[in-house]
Amino acid sequence: MAKKILVTGGTGYIGSHTVVELQQAGYEVIIVDNLSNSNADVIEGITAITGQRPAFENQDCTDRKALKAVFDKHPGIDGMIHFAASKAVGESVQKPLVYYRNNIVSLLNLLELMPEHNVKGIVFSSSCTVYGEPDRNPIDENAPIKPATSPYGNTKQINEEIIQDFVHSGAPIKSIILRYFNPIGAHPSAKIGELPLGVPQNLVPYITQTGIGIRERLSVFGDDYDTPDGSCIRDFINVVDLAKAHVIAIERMLQDKSDEKVEIFNLGTGKGLSVLELIRVFEKVTGHPLNYKIVGRREGDIEQIWADPQKANNVLGWTARETIEDTMASAWKWQLHLREKNIM
Repeated sequence: MAKKILVTGGTGYIGSHTVVELQQAGYEVIIVDNLSNSNADVIEGITAITGQRPAFENQDCTDRKALKAVFDKHPGIDGMIHFAASKAVGESVQKPLVYYRNNIVSLLNLLELMPEHNVKGIVFSSSCTVYGEPDRNPIDENAPIKPATSPYGNTKQINEEIIQDFVHSGAPIKSIILRYFNPIGAHPSAKIGELPLGVPQNLVPYITQTGIGIRERLSVFGDDYDTPDGSCIRDFINVVDLAKAHVIAIERMLQDKSDEKVEIFNLGTGKGLSVLELIRVFEKVTGHPLNYKIVGRREGDIEQIWADPQKANNVLGWTARETIEDTMASAWKWQLHLREKNIM
């Protein structure tokens, strides 16, 4: 009998790609999402790729009563992956209370409900923002957790601490915390991808929307950082590569492959790429120039950070495989698909 996995935020960007990988690996998936930054049509894309329609519950994870009803409706959930969260650094500076409420209360509700429903473990969607501005790069899991540069980053730090404190208290659960670097790209089928509601908060959707003419111009926030070309450096990882790591994490957790109750892994490529370099890759794969302008720095941005992914490589047996060129090509293919469907 297939194991049941609850995926919060499963119609979102990373969540939807992970649902595809879970279903293709033989898991039964229940999605919980309030569609605050996604669209129910994503389920059609998932179904078209996998041939299976995941169960879907349109609920808000900050509503404990509604969340409990989901657990009651779908008994026998073995594990969960928690993606549901507000996730834009810049927006979190402007709307800190929204971020603290959404990101922390949702986790508290899930953790309280897990023992009541015999859920064995939770894979938590964390972020490299917990490291703050690093002293050195690449950065591994033993690097110090520094003061967050944004409320978004702070919610990830707090949530990691909540999980570790809860497990340490004797709670009968396990957790794997995955610290993502910068997920980009889309499924190679172009049936699912990143589709933010309104003006994109993330870089690549803004690039592709500018490239296709939806946005007049891309703003590059600063060219005076202490980097080779003055723009910020990030570790850009293909979203499908990232999704596959979640399947490995679920298997590891449910099969008790580790004696540790909480494990933490960085998920990145191990290579840093600047914003201006990424723009040049986009121009190369699409064959036409991008309209962009250098503007002032944005509050909350880290100057440069990229992963040392050796722990994930060695312990999980996971490696980021897709090239940056193929990844940006997949993002453009997704944007062209949206135009073809008159979605955007």
